[in-house]
Amino acid sequence: PSTRGPRVYWTLPPGARVLEPPTRDTMPPSLVGALDQGTTSTRFILYRIESAAGAKLTAVSSHQMEHKQIFPQPGWCEHDPEEIVANAQECMSSALAKVPGGATAADVACVGITNQRETVVAWDAESGKPLHNAIVWLDTRTAQICSDLERDLGGKDALRKTCGLPISTYFAGTKMRWLLEHCAAAKAAARTGSLRMGTVETWLVWRLTKGARFVTDCTNASRTMLMNLRTLAWDAEASLKLGVPLEVLPEIVSCAEPEAFGKIAEGALAGVALAAAVGDQHAATLGQRCAPGEAKNTYGTGCFALLNTGPGKPVPSNRGLLSTVCWRLGAGARPAYALEGSVAVAGAGVQWLRDNMGIISAASEIEAKARSVPDAGNVVFVPAFSGLFAPRWRADARGVIVGLTQHSTSAHVCRALLDAVSFQTVDVLDAMRADADDAARAAGESPRPMRRLRVDGGASANGLLMQIQADALGLPVSRPANVETTALGAALAAGVGAGLWREEDIFADASDDGDEDGTLFQPATDAATREARYAKWADAVERSLGLA
Repeated sequence: PSTRGPRVYWTLPPGARVLEPPTRDTMPPSLVGALDQGTTSTRFILYRIESAAGAKLTAVSSHQMEHKQIFPQPGWCEHDPEEIVANAQECMSSALAKVPGGATAADVACVGITNQRETVVAWDAESGKPLHNAIVWLDTRTAQICSDLERDLGGKDALRKTCGLPISTYFAGTKMRWLLEHCAAAKAAARTGSLRMGTVETWLVWRLTKGARFVTDCTNASRTMLMNLRTLAWDAEASLKLGVPLEVLPEIVSCAEPEAFGKIAEGALAGVALAAAVGDQHAATLGQRCAPGEAKNTYGTGCFALLNTGPGKPVPSNRGLLSTVCWRLGAGARPAYALEGSVAVAGAGVQWLRDNMGIISAASEIEAKARSVPDAGNVVFVPAFSGLFAPRWRADARGVIVGLTQHSTSAHVCRALLDAVSFQTVDVLDAMRADADDAARAAGESPRPMRRLRVDGGASANGLLMQIQADALGLPVSRPANVETTALGAALAAGVGAGLWREEDIFADASDDGDEDGTLFQPATDAATREARYAKWADAVERSLGLA
């Protein structure tokens, strides 16, 4: 006998239809991609959308590839643009293949790009081929061009009112001029009208769309010395002074415009929208969800600190900082601006202790060695190996270690280096706060207090360094659970561009204590101790000047 009950029949009303269960082909895309093209490697990360309302993302797969560093002469550094494109495609393909449970391009809603800033590529629009290796941001071959510009234009700050930047080998504009003067292929392409120049995201977008889009976002454009910070457009006068014709430059767009960036034309993610592009430090600031008045510091080879000064207009610096665009998330959005300061030596100092001095055998050893002593024992280390960056900008400074006694050990020197990284950051953030406060008062507004410092980068994993940083600042230091904030920022911007969430959603759930899954380092020293330690640092810095 049958164990089944009687059959039941349902009669559907007129016009009704049976809904099929969702399949992979009918479900909305659940992933957002971030292509992070850096100085030494390219990485692609795929994030699962957990909540569009709060722009909550979880990384589910990634792939990373290093590229060759080319050093034709001392002080010169180049990359192969073709290798960068090939690695980008391979990283996207491999990350997609690694998604647990499998995924296809149809599962990816959009992709955002973040990139090493100031690195310049020149190529021929007809052949699609690079005309020279990419000239990397740290390359110093344009020193004579910069010296000539300073002489002819009236000093290193001659363009600062327009672009927010001093004349420097660091920025892209002088590299473009060098190519126009010294690269025969670039000169020939300029004569025929086929020359194209841009920073790395421009090159990637152009190649990934098979030449359909020739654009740059406003954060990368703000690092060229050619963009007017107020209008976010190329400045004709700056172009003339730098000797870079406007017709070789890409169109400037916002950081989140899928219509502007187009779609990937080939490879594993063919058909997926490129919805955003953001310079790496700006992307990290967005990934940290820094609202106006908040700052982040990235600890790598050096340190890069950005303070979000808010929408409206750029904040000028009277203390050696850079005025720049923080981001602009949409063609109709108001741009947010930032102050930026950089520290030359952070992780590079650890490498020096390891490779040059033999004090440690691995970079990871410095934390334990520094913890073996309660403090630096009055030893102060100023690691000005190639001068001091913001806010002092003293190229004549050189490294010094002072305060040595017979009591001093290698552990005290290690601890002193961690102190140095922290005090250099104090110098930058103090200048930022002072510039931002001046601007607020000039506008008749109340200054925004800085309540914490958000941190990321490889060296932020050093818990002792983060505690020393909190003590030196007298502010809490917030380290997120996922320190890969640069790629996260590109993914967040892409989500805005693709209409998955709004800019305000990114900051809606930002906690005053930072990442709820991260680590918060509270200052454990009083003001008197903090000021006494800083006074010793400032004295040692004075002793480092004029030694070059």
